[in-house]
Amino acid sequence: MLAFAVTDGMLHFELTATYEIFTAPQLDYDVKICGDAPVRVGRFTLEPDLPLDGLGRADTVVVPAIDDVDVPFDPAFVQAVKAAHDNGARIVSLCTGAFVLAEAGLLDGLRATTHWAHTDELARRYPRVEVDPDVLYVDNGQVLTSAGKAAAIDLSLHVIRADLGAAAANTAARRLVVPPHRDGGQAQFVLAPVPSGEGHPLTELFDWVSARFDQMITVEDMARQAGMSSRHLARLFRAVTGTTPLQWLHTQRIRRAQELLEMTDNSVDQIAEASGMGTATTLRRHFHRTVGVPPDTYRRTFRPVGGR
Repeated sequence: MLAFAVTDGMLHFELTATYEIFTAPQLDYDVKICGDAPVRVGRFTLEPDLPLDGLGRADTVVVPAIDDVDVPFDPAFVQAVKAAHDNGARIVSLCTGAFVLAEAGLLDGLRATTHWAHTDELARRYPRVEVDPDVLYVDNGQVLTSAGKAAAIDLSLHVIRADLGAAAANTAARRLVVPPHRDGGQAQFVLAPVPSGEGHPLTELFDWVSARFDQMITVEDMARQAGMSSRHLARLFRAVTGTTPLQWLHTQRIRRAQELLEMTDNSVDQIAEASGMGTATTLRRHFHRTVGVPPDTYRRTFRPVGGR
């Protein structure tokens, strides 16, 4: 039995999308929803098939995303997930569902991930968890975690592939009209947005840099444009973005390359020049290292069918 563990305050996308995947007739999973009462999922009310203790009968337990990770978890819910794990069930968390697994102690000493916007909080709150913010999902055997939204679909297809083989996973992917396989080690493709806002000391600098990605820009150039010393700029960048000016600039160049790969027919050479990477060889090296796949693969995955 594959069971969804549900409680109030879950996000409906991850729950309903993965439920749709695993209940496909050709997969022949025995899927149940387990909860102790009707639960609120976004604007919807969900009627469980079994109480929470039904998780004890499951071979696989799926814990969907939690809407607000700052709301204390129901101890009975956390204990039911832990008990299923102790009984030998495979535990699969989607997005912020990783917080439930961490609360239950199931991620202690393990590598895990969640949505990039919550990885810092997961690491801060549960220091015994090795949080990896740069992957789509992590498979530790009995415990699996995924990043946000679409990565929940990737992990579901990974589970199907492990259980039923590549043909079954490919069939499920065709039904969903999604890529049949994105390796879990790929980076989360959505990069953190740059801080901005009227009156912010770096806002004009961000705009100035964004208009000049095709030019050689140094930290000294950025400091001069911002009207401050390089040392002060570095301190401000660290406080606002959590990184250095040079690393921020590198990330924005990669982000620009991603946009051009998605939205234009430009060659990799042209995109390398427009994003400030210089040559296609340099772009391919840094893009693969940052995003996890080569530019051509990224374009095939994210470019709309038929072009723009």
